[in-house]
Amino acid sequence: MKQTPEWNSLLQSMLFAPLHSVISALKTAGFPTLEELNALLVAHPIVVQSGCELRFVEQGAGRLVFEQQYEPRCYLTGEVQTRQDNWHDLFNALVWLTYPRAKAAINARHYHALTDVAVADAGSERGAARDTNTLLDESGVIVVYADESLAELLRNFCWRELFWQRREQVRSEMGFYLFGHGLYEKARQPYIGMTGQGLLLAVERAFFTWPQAQQLAHLDSRVADYLAEAEHCRSTRELVPVPLLGVPGWTVDNESAAYYDNTAYFRSGRRPVADNACTQD
Repeated sequence: MKQTPEWNSLLQSMLFAPLHSVISALKTAGFPTLEELNALLVAHPIVVQSGCELRFVEQGAGRLVFEQQYEPRCYLTGEVQTRQDNWHDLFNALVWLTYPRAKAAINARHYHALTDVAVADAGSERGAARDTNTLLDESGVIVVYADESLAELLRNFCWRELFWQRREQVRSEMGFYLFGHGLYEKARQPYIGMTGQGLLLAVERAFFTWPQAQQLAHLDSRVADYLAEAEHCRSTRELVPVPLLGVPGWTVDNESAAYYDNTAYFRSGRRPVADNACTQD
């Protein structure tokens, strides 16, 4: 699969860096089948939180009973319904293969929210927790930082100061890892306006010296542990918008300071910012 022009371009893109290893493991030159995706699970089996082993299966058709719907079926049987020749579902599978514990944690959150709601009111409410977990699952980006001041600049939407004035420090002490499979689908054709929903995690500076596989395994565990705490990810306001093409190196266009003058993309934000929280160069 990596022999095709598009997949070769994805292997060169920093946006897709977390998926590079699993993309390289695909042997087909075309769109992978369910059998080929499941073959990747042989050496590295994944277990969902109910204890069932994960596998990718065809999507069910028609009106489905609760146990056969997407999240319950995944939780109860380990079966991830996946449409053939569908980029959205393929990226979902690749994210499962990259962040298995985190994806299993999101699935468990959905399942338990659905069953709790079903008891209370026959499943008529998604609830804020499900909305937040869906946003993370579809559009999430894991943002790690070794300097709290960098995280504060991001939280306060100080884009020029973060991405331009402190550019080199961002390169060495901050990391952005796409998580949401919907976001990966959009990243096939990056565009001004493309925004991820950031889950911010503090790390030690040593993290940035680790091999990528060790970094990803650490993030997978950290996100899973974070989601295991019931008080986390209960409001979409816990996630911070991240204009992805502002990240240094993620597009050649942001090599100019003027790039960050586009206030339609680099917005002042939804949070009240203290006086002088953002400085200008």
